[in-house]
Amino acid sequence: MPKKNQISAAISAAQSIDVMQNISSITDTLKDALTINLTADDRSHMLKMGDKTLAFVQKALEYATQNEALCPAFLDLTEAKKDYELATKLEAIRQRVSLLLRAIEDAEMVAGSEAYDAALIFYNSVKGAARSNIAGSQAIADDLKVRFPGKRRDNLPSE
Repeated sequence: MPKKNQISAAISAAQSIDVMQNISSITDTLKDALTINLTADDRSHMLKMGDKTLAFVQKALEYATQNEALCPAFLDLTEAKKDYELATKLEAIRQRVSLLLRAIEDAEMVAGSEAYDAALIFYNSVKGAARSNIAGSQAIADDLKVRFPGKRRDNLPSE
């Protein structure tokens, strides 16, 4: 019984170009904010702002604005407010992009799985045809065999 085809779509060359141009436009629009390239070590040692922290930072900055006498001289309140605003706007953008990325990943995974399944079905059919000495099938089976992503027998240690 054939498997249900979950996706049957196409992206035209024009659509692909349009998407890439839109991504470039987004990147260009945000270029002043997207200047940081953190390492894994940087990320692990950095303070992180989540939902609860967001409310804390917002309230702390409100209090700091209303009570500037309580702010230490080394605290640049204007820059802190600017950072907070940037972080909240980037968070909203990240959430939307994350949803889009997940949808792209899901569609890519299903399309790839279905294409790989079809290739495996064909490969097994060609191997059967080669065993039955069907003309031309052995050359196809041999070519596909070297490209097959499974374990290669010639890479295994000899006994």
